[in-house]
Amino acid sequence: MPHTIRPGDVLAGRYRLVDLLTESGGGRFWRAHDRVLQRHVALHVIPADDARAEGLLEAARRSALLLDRRVLRVLDAETHDGLCYVVNEWGSGTSLDILVTSSGPMEPRRAAWMVAEVADSVAMAHDAGVSHGRLVPENVLVDRTGEIRVIGLSVDAAMHGLTGSRAATDVADLAGLLYCALTGKWAGVSASSVPRAPAENGEVLRPRQVRAGIPRPLDALCDAVLHVPGSPGSRTRELVSVTTAREISAYLSDFVGDPAGIAEELLATLPRRRDIPVVLPAVPELAARDSGEQPAVPDEAEAEVEAEVEAEPQADAGSDLDPATKPRVAAPELPTQAGMPIFDDESDDVSWLSVREQPAPPPPPFEEPPERPLFAPSPPSGTPLRTPRPGSAQGSAGVDFWPWESTGTGNVGGPGQTSGGTGSGVIPAVDDEPPPGRSWLRLAAAIAAGLLLLVALVVAFNLGRGKNALGGDPRDSEPSPTVSATPSASAPAATPLAGLVADDLDPQGTPEQEENGDEVGLALDGDPETSWSTSGYDQQLGPGGLKTGVGLSLDLKGQHSVSEVRLRLVGAPTGVALYLADQQPTGVEGLTQVATTTVEGDRATVELREPTTGRFLVVWLTELPRDGARFRGRIAEVEVLGA
Repeated sequence: MPHTIRPGDVLAGRYRLVDLLTESGGGRFWRAHDRVLQRHVALHVIPADDARAEGLLEAARRSALLLDRRVLRVLDAETHDGLCYVVNEWGSGTSLDILVTSSGPMEPRRAAWMVAEVADSVAMAHDAGVSHGRLVPENVLVDRTGEIRVIGLSVDAAMHGLTGSRAATDVADLAGLLYCALTGKWAGVSASSVPRAPAENGEVLRPRQVRAGIPRPLDALCDAVLHVPGSPGSRTRELVSVTTAREISAYLSDFVGDPAGIAEELLATLPRRRDIPVVLPAVPELAARDSGEQPAVPDEAEAEVEAEVEAEPQADAGSDLDPATKPRVAAPELPTQAGMPIFDDESDDVSWLSVREQPAPPPPPFEEPPERPLFAPSPPSGTPLRTPRPGSAQGSAGVDFWPWESTGTGNVGGPGQTSGGTGSGVIPAVDDEPPPGRSWLRLAAAIAAGLLLLVALVVAFNLGRGKNALGGDPRDSEPSPTVSATPSASAPAATPLAGLVADDLDPQGTPEQEENGDEVGLALDGDPETSWSTSGYDQQLGPGGLKTGVGLSLDLKGQHSVSEVRLRLVGAPTGVALYLADQQPTGVEGLTQVATTTVEGDRATVELREPTTGRFLVVWLTELPRDGARFRGRIAEVEVLGA
């Protein structure tokens, strides 16, 4: 550049350069401060002799024609002192690229609302003959009120040397913004720092193939705009027809419906910033510093102290003494823990340990507990035992007795009264010789416990060998079936059910619950050469995959007792589970599972453990075979046998 500009320089006598945000291709993008209007602005600067200078000024003039609250306006454009610059309104918030990087893909309805807002602004610009030219995630901002702001209308494209009308590029980039918000990947035409979307056969994958749970209308919009008709990756049938920014805005607005509350929900998902530094109070001086040496203060600490003094010059205005004249009180010598900070996790407050003013009281002296006798002597017949406490001067007439020697039912009293139990769980006094018969009871209880233990060991041993509790064959104890093994006239034989109607079942996909729903009839057409197939997945199904399973829901056209299901599949191995329900299922949770198997070939006959009655049969695929580098399941034919 003709003149080297650095932070702190003033451009055109008005704009003080604060931060250099980006620099590329000889151009620089600054955050500057307008010294006239006292506000921050965004500043694009290139040399005046740069080939892009004329186009940059023309783009600024075109952008100034659009008056929309969502577009950051052009405030000034000029050539001065060998520099060409354009001044834009400054926006504070979080750009889409940072949002998806820090918080992950957005919730579909919020993503649709955000792109609908951008599309509406771009449609207004197209009506005025102005195109953005670079609708990348870095140029879409969610401000601190939850509103959507568009950065660099026409100007950013001119800074990159992109001239002329770029309305078609804006339409493709709008679909790329929706793709980015839903998956965290960039699929637009313009260059962005967000990672590119995965591609297959030269075309980006549909959003539903990258992330599960994306609604089909949003997936269809991205598919219709980003896939060129007739290309290897394009769909064989057109789901939606959108060619302009206005049509994209209307399509997404219909999907969102009432937008009330979406801005607040989106604002709550923004990454929180903690810009306020926490300044700790000064550490109390130690006695070792009384020698007169001043401790060295680190440069960072000096900067924090200076900033704090500059920000609060009136902090000591109300004190009676000037800080310079206040007497210094030598701090007493503190114990090790004194002067240590205590941080509060909730309020970020800091408190400090201090020395005790009074010494801690000594612990109470340890007293040995009195010795407790294991057995007390037998009292005379009908006389309560009264044993003086050891060391006590009282005789037998006193009342200072051992509490556990009370064996009567009355209260503790004087001579001739029985002493009652305290209920404290102490051991009562016992006779030297147990009453007659007590030893035999103890012996009988011990023998009974031994017999119970022996019986438990025998039962456990028999059960461990697969036998019943008595050691016999468990099949011998099962009741014989009440139904004859030979078919009877009242139990008709199972036959193939006709008139079945199939529908795809994808509860973890979209609210429409479709999984190539236009092909489900191929699984019931009687032709094994045609088949219904699932979508291709980069990961296997199951707890560690994007979905736990997908499948088909078969309407049996009435209640039938199903006993057998015959399958013809394409590819192996395929995990299959069968469910029966009386109502149209929306998922497999809560349904009755009647069979499960893993098919290693192309045919399988699944026999139910017992005939089960229901109207809807779900063929649920829990494991898909590999189809090249991806996982895809195919069902060629389904035949249901029942009565």
